Amino acid sequence: MEVSYKPHFRRFIEAAPDRIHLAAHSHHYWPDVSFEAQQRCWLDAARLADAKWEMIFDEMWPKAQSHVARILNLSDPGTVVFAPNTHELLLRILSCLPVGRPARVLTTDSEFHSFSRQIARLEEEGLAATERVSTRPFDSFADRFGEAARRGGHDLVFLSQVFFNSGYAVPDLAGLIAAVPDPDTLIVIDGYHGFMSLPTDLRPVENRVFYVAGGYKYAMSGEGACFLHVPPGYGDRPRNTGWYAAFGALSAPQGSVAYAPGGARFMGSTFDPTALYRFNAVMDWLQALGLDPAAIRARTRSLQERFMAELAARPRIPLKAEQLLVPIDCPHRGQFLTFETAEAEAFRERLMAADIVTDNRADRLRFGFALYHDPEDMAVAADRMARILAA
Repeated sequence: MEVSYKPHFRRFIEAAPDRIHLAAHSHHYWPDVSFEAQQRCWLDAARLADAKWEMIFDEMWPKAQSHVARILNLSDPGTVVFAPNTHELLLRILSCLPVGRPARVLTTDSEFHSFSRQIARLEEEGLAATERVSTRPFDSFADRFGEAARRGGHDLVFLSQVFFNSGYAVPDLAGLIAAVPDPDTLIVIDGYHGFMSLPTDLRPVENRVFYVAGGYKYAMSGEGACFLHVPPGYGDRPRNTGWYAAFGALSAPQGSVAYAPGGARFMGSTFDPTALYRFNAVMDWLQALGLDPAAIRARTRSLQERFMAELAARPRIPLKAEQLLVPIDCPHRGQFLTFETAEAEAFRERLMAADIVTDNRADRLRFGFALYHDPEDMAVAADRMARILAA
């Protein structure tokens, strides 16, 4: 019998026992170890008061760096820096771009709002000139993006590891990175839908790319534990800089601002450390269970296949395999399934009313799968869906 991890998520499940949570591509349930970790943060603050920061930077921060480095196969945990959200980290990267002319940007038409909204606003002010490569059709995306990258002349190349509005996973990130000819171009991979969802080995490209992700989704740690891997020699002096970036600062020319070495040069300022406690607790828990991204991926893919089989067994449900943006037999997909349908918003509202949590992006309805799902939950979900979505 396949092991169930539901007992590890007792607090979330018991808080809403009738809820079927299929939005695990967005807000994951948090395992119970995160509750104890959050309490520990409060108790440490009471015990240590001002001295808590020594413990945070001597213990919690380096431990979290080591977890990220282990999962991504980075050679130096010191390249990892944390922030409350990815937008804060993105702004620091953008502050490294040349001034005096519009920044030349290559990206896609499927980036999450943290980047797409910000770069669109810079375009309004004439501060960026952006080329967007369509992600569809997916089977030619890598060729088309690689061709655009090889033309060169970019200050920034930005793309997702897994696209949030489809679930398509870019199959050869290293090849696209290698296609960028200009050694000074900043390359950023948005890994939020890849971290802890897909096995990711950054070692071959760790000296060339920024990688940004966080704990809110597949790391099951909640908000506030976002991180950036910073490649050496890129973005040495972000203009957007917090006072924490002065900790251990290297010497600088007289009258100029000095920066800490490694990823610490991208640090901000005072933050709520609770998320680091949760993140470390969840990563420790996964390690103890022997669950790495490969094992999690195998389980959730099995759940995806079971879900599609249960839908097919109930033909009155108006969600068919041919509506999937990324087919179930395509190996290049993340941890959620996306149906393209004009009824996406209406379906989501009806599902929510029946306590099935999912979401839509325009005409795309997304279903996410996680460790807190058991295979038989797919039949339970399909039965309820058949009652409320039956054509």
